[in-house]
Amino acid sequence: MGLDSYLQFISVLIIFVLVLGITLYVTKWMANYQKGSASSKNIEIIDTCKIATNKYIQIIRIGEKYISIAVSGDQVTNLGEVNPDELVPETQSGENLGFKEIFDKIKGEKKGNGK
Repeated sequence: MGLDSYLQFISVLIIFVLVLGITLYVTKWMANYQKGSASSKNIEIIDTCKIATNKYIQIIRIGEKYISIAVSGDQVTNLGEVNPDELVPETQSGENLGFKEIFDKIKGEKKGNGK
């Protein structure tokens, strides 16, 4: 009876790892597929700032022009053109970090707080 239980546990563990691997692969595939279908050479969102619930100010590039817009619900309002020389270049942020780097950073912060 003991050997049966161990074999059943090992088989369930192997199936679980396989399901996790398949889930990881499908998630990465879907992310790359959506990124590719949403990309455009002439329109790009440069920066977004949330100013209230469901209200944003965005700087977008259309062709060679930079425009600021206000987005709220079903309405988009043109705020005007922005001089690209006045924009602050984006610095490396946490957006491009992988899960491991973010997790290590959180672990480090908790250790620093004495937890």
